[in-house]
Formats: sequence, structure tokens, C-alpha cells
Amino acid sequence: MSQPGIRLVIGLGNPGPDYALTRHNAGFWLVDKLVEAYHGQLRAEAKFHGLMARVSVGGHDLRLLKPTTYMNHSGRSVAAVARYFDIAVEQILIAYDELDLPPGRAKLKHGGGHAGHNGMRDSIAALGSRDFWRLRMGIGHPGDKTRVIGYVLGRPSQADAAAILDVADDAVRAMPDLVEGRFQLAMNRLHAVPSTP
Repeated sequence: MSQPGIRLVIGLGNPGPDYALTRHNAGFWLVDKLVEAYHGQLRAEAKFHGLMARVSVGGHDLRLLKPTTYMNHSGRSVAAVARYFDIAVEQILIAYDELDLPPGRAKLKHGGGHAGHNGMRDSIAALGSRDFWRLRMGIGHPGDKTRVIGYVLGRPSQADAAAILDVADDAVRAMPDLVEGRFQLAMNRLHAVPSTP
């Protein structure tokens, strides 16, 4: 029996031009790629505290969300959309930046903790559950925990940005499997080690 597929993809990030190109906005980058690939249009939705688009993937409705609450309050937006559209927790995918993976690597996982990520911490609290899917998009680690805040709010090198966007492209290509509940196939694609030129 197949699992229920994804119906809501949320990319975590901070709103505004000052943050647009920072590592912490990797989740936003994925949503932008999905909007482009599936010819959607993001619209500001005050009641959802974010920018939303609705697209069709393989005949399935998929909603895309970029919370505009700032990272630490992402859950307000996530929970508002999930409740309004009656989307089950296991049909939600949250994409976000991951310090413990290098740029160009990703990890698709069901359930788990927040590992110190404030956007995830707030989303778990607001949903009242950890049982959603998450896509951890590697951004690398600065090597010292005292430098983390400046690092995630800084811009990646051109090579690192390209590697993060490659992961977003892989996730776009995996979306038909994700909406159909073929999570193992999506994992196979997303966990593949990128080939070096």
C-alpha cells in the first residue's frame, strides 16, 4: 500500500531583499524553483502569513508556501495553511537549510527533531507533531558554532550557491514521486552523491 503523497511544500526562509540570497533561505529557493517549473504564481495571503501558489503535479493539487513571518515564527504560517486546507501532517514537506550537510547534498526524511533549527522548532510546536516530511538542504558548516548565525545569514560562494540550487533542481525532478507517495524513489534521487566534474 502506498503512502499518502505530499500536498503542501513549505520552504523556510526570511522575507525581504536583504535575506534573499542568504544560506538560510535555501527553502525559499526550492519553492521559487517549483513555482517556475510548474508555472505557478506566488501571491501574498495575509490570512496565511505568507506567499502561496497552487500548482498541478501529475494531476495532483500541490500548494507551495513561503512564510513571511521571519524564520523564528514560521510555524504560524505553516499551521494556518495546513488547518485551512485540512492537509494531514504526513502530507506536508518542509524544506530548509542544513548545517550538517555540505552544499550539494540533501536528506529527505519523515519525522525527527529540529536539531536547533529555529524555523523547524517553531513549525513542530505549531503543528503539534513531528510527523511531517522534511528536506534538509546542505549549506555546510562554518566550523565553529560561534560563527553559525553570521554564516547562515551570509551569502554562499558562487560554487556553493550553484550546488544548493542543484539540490533544489533534484527536488523539483523528484516532485512527481513525492506527490504520488513514492518516497523511496524520491530518496534514491535526492540522496545520490553528486558526480564531480
